[in-house]
Amino acid sequence: MNINLAKSEIIHFVGIGGIGMSGLALIMKGLGFKIQGSDKSLNKNVERLKKNNIKFFLGHASSNIKKATILVISSAIKNNNLEIKEARKKNLPIYKRGDMLAHITSLKKNIVISGSHGKTTTTSLIASIFAKAKLDPTIINGGVINSFDNSAKLGKSQWSILESDESDGSFIKVPSTYAVVTNIDREHMDYYKSLDDLKKHFIKFMKNVPSFGKTFICIDDKNNREVYRLVKIKNILTYGINKHSNFKIKNTSYFKHKSFFDIEMRLPNKKKTILKKFEIPLIGSHNIKNATAAIAVSYFIGIPLNILKKSLKNFKGVERRFNKILSFNGAEIYDDYAHHPTEIKELIDGVKNSYKEKKIICIFQPHRVSRLNDLKKDFCSSFKKASTVILCPVYKAGENIKLNLNYNKFAEQISKKSKVQVFIVNNQYELAKFLKQYLKPENIAIGMGAGSISNWIKELRMLMEK
Repeated sequence: MNINLAKSEIIHFVGIGGIGMSGLALIMKGLGFKIQGSDKSLNKNVERLKKNNIKFFLGHASSNIKKATILVISSAIKNNNLEIKEARKKNLPIYKRGDMLAHITSLKKNIVISGSHGKTTTTSLIASIFAKAKLDPTIINGGVINSFDNSAKLGKSQWSILESDESDGSFIKVPSTYAVVTNIDREHMDYYKSLDDLKKHFIKFMKNVPSFGKTFICIDDKNNREVYRLVKIKNILTYGINKHSNFKIKNTSYFKHKSFFDIEMRLPNKKKTILKKFEIPLIGSHNIKNATAAIAVSYFIGIPLNILKKSLKNFKGVERRFNKILSFNGAEIYDDYAHHPTEIKELIDGVKNSYKEKKIICIFQPHRVSRLNDLKKDFCSSFKKASTVILCPVYKAGENIKLNLNYNKFAEQISKKSKVQVFIVNNQYELAKFLKQYLKPENIAIGMGAGSISNWIKELRMLMEK
């Protein structure tokens, strides 16, 4: 795509309300493109678009693209979508989000953060460090960065910091100067079909990094270690608690909502160096690893250590990443995006390490029938350090797939495998009634999921005070 010519186009985003799509739309609007888009419902992302004078259509219809000359589609949009069908009739160019992102960022120095878990937090940490260093990067993230109150920001410098989306394989098309691979897990199997295929895509992603760039990969993850062995390129640096890491995490400790750690840095042809006394206002070993990735990238490109430490210490967090929503009966209630067994385990471990005396209530809303069918056994053993699980109905995310399990038996298996009490609720009103009755000061309750559970948690106070 010729960027200068494209500024005369009208670019229509199908599924513009998604966090990644809305971020890209905002950046392209800031660059001078004519942007419009549609989605099936209103949300905060759409409100941000409207404030930036981006035309929005509620619902999908062929008439929405009457004046459009290019379509950009979210990976969540199906081929039978009315706007896609109309675009094909009119022979309009159709781009996936990842393809368009690759076009827009092709002339930038890009730091691209990939992986199955931890991308959004890692991207946010790097973005905050760069902002503190006054490097003014362009940012496209998969979550709202609290310090910017947005998921995207158009910067004036040559730097872009981008969260990649591996859900449809298009992340391999985004050009990287520096890349991060946080971990590789069994996710998006509706697209990849096998873990081996997913690993092959990550190998290709790493091989795309130029010889003058670097990939930073966490070798605590077994799938990452396998990819690291197979990729056979030299421009890779490793991080983690693994003793062979170039950026090795040491002396970790936790207190309430903070984590503390040191890093032993061993770079080729350089003396071993200890970087001491890092502090982040985040819980869990997974977030220490995310912060270490941010430190490795930032330190390597020359951001001074004092700026780096100050930025991490004052990090404002990311929306939907263990955010406190309210207190009730002396108990604290949080909202979190965890929707995969690995994310749930890491979140609960982090909370238990930081709040040893608390009993954890997990309010779990499974996200996507396909994910639950694929990972039901893993979900059953994910809650071992919790005391109670409140199981909500599956959020289908538009999928029309049969659930291959009995929900009552699923609850029984969670109770058996994780050794926790499990209660099923059918809606947010039953959830509010349950919590109102059972919440005590020794509890921390956490809403978990990528669907409507976030709104359920935010509306709890109103429902519990009735």
